[in-house]
Amino acid sequence: MVIERFRDGQAAPVYARVRERGRMMPDGLQYINSWIDAGFNRCFQLMDCDDLSLLLAWVSQWNDLVDFEVIPVVDSAQAAAVTTAITG
Repeated sequence: MVIERFRDGQAAPVYARVRERGRMMPDGLQYINSWIDAGFNRCFQLMDCDDLSLLLAWVSQWNDLVDFEVIPVVDSAQAAAVTTAITG
């Protein structure tokens, strides 16, 4: 999960870059979906990759416009399997 905080609360420059250049993701990084808060201050993106360097390469394309927080997540089924394996 990636939380993007638009610098100075400005989402418009981010959307302009997406229109001009696309998402600029390296091969191997998959965009799943995203949600924007109602105030257009933050974007919550679900991304998928097996190599953190791919995610960091993508972040470097945007860090002039966005502050990033990257949170590794697993889906509910994976979490349930882990907890079952731990607790029996």
